[in-house]
Amino acid sequence: MDNNYLWWRDGIIYQIYPRSFADGNGDGIGDLEGIIAHLDYLKDLGVDAIWLSPIYPSPDVDFGYDVADYLNIDPKFGTLETFDRLVKEAHERGIRVVLDLVLNHTSDQHPWFQESRKSRDNPYRDYYIWRDPKPNGAPPNNWGSIFGGEAWELDPTTGQMYLHIFYKEQPDVNWRNPAVRQYMLDVFRFWLNRGVDGFRLDVFNAYFKHPDLPDNPLNLKPANLLQGLASPFFIQEHRYDIDQPEMIPLLNEIRAILDSYPERYAVGETFIGGAEKAARYVGNDKLHAAFNFE
Repeated sequence: MDNNYLWWRDGIIYQIYPRSFADGNGDGIGDLEGIIAHLDYLKDLGVDAIWLSPIYPSPDVDFGYDVADYLNIDPKFGTLETFDRLVKEAHERGIRVVLDLVLNHTSDQHPWFQESRKSRDNPYRDYYIWRDPKPNGAPPNNWGSIFGGEAWELDPTTGQMYLHIFYKEQPDVNWRNPAVRQYMLDVFRFWLNRGVDGFRLDVFNAYFKHPDLPDNPLNLKPANLLQGLASPFFIQEHRYDIDQPEMIPLLNEIRAILDSYPERYAVGETFIGGAEKAARYVGNDKLHAAFNFE
C-alpha cells in the first residue's frame, strides 16, 4: 500500500442516516442491526468508512441533533453492545466508523438542563448560558435563532432566559465552564476507547460565545432581508455568537487527544462560512478537515 495513503483523505466515506438505512428488527425504524446486516454490501461498494448521523438517546425534536445522553445509544437504534459489535464487524471488513458529535447544545431533556433550570443556584446552572431579560422583558441581546425568532427563551421557574442558537429545545452549553469542557473532551475518549475511528463535529465553531454577549452588528444586505423576517439571525454579522478565539486552543486539545490514538480523524462542520473560514480551523494541530458549504 502507498505509505502516504490516509483513509480519511484518500478513501470513500459513506454517510448513513441510521433511521432510514436498514431495519434489522422489523419495527419500521432503521437501526444498528440493519447496518451490521449490510456491511458486506458496503464493503462491495468499496467504502472505506461509514459516518453515522446521531445515534444517541434523543427526543428527536431535531432528529437526533438534540442529544439527551452523550454516552449511550438510543434504544430505537440498539444498545452499546450492538454498537461495539458494529465497530468490530466493520473493522473486520476494513471499514472505519465515524460518529457525529453534537457538542454545541444538548436536548432540553438532558439531565444537565433538567437540573440547570430548577433554580439559579443549582450546581448545573452554569452548564448553560442564562441571563436576566432586560427591564422591559426583551432578550439580553439581539441574537437570533437560525430556526426562527430570538435566540433566547424565558424559563418561568427562575425568570431568566437561556440561549439557544437552534431550537428552543436545544439549549447551548457553556463551554467556558471547566466542568463542561472536561466532560466533552471525555466524550471523545469514551468513543475512541470503544474503537471509533473519527468524528464529524456539528457546528463546532459555535461552541464559544463572547463572554459579554454583546449585540451583533446588523448586516442589512438585500439578500438577507427576506430571511430576516423569520429571524434576526439572518440580518446580523455574526461577530460575537460564533468563531471566538478560544476555539483554537480547544481544537489543539481535541487534536492532541485524537493523535494519542492511531489513525483517528475529525472533520468540522464550519457554521456559516466558506473555504477561507474552514481552512482557518484545519492543520497539524487542529482539525484534519472542515466542511465548506459554499
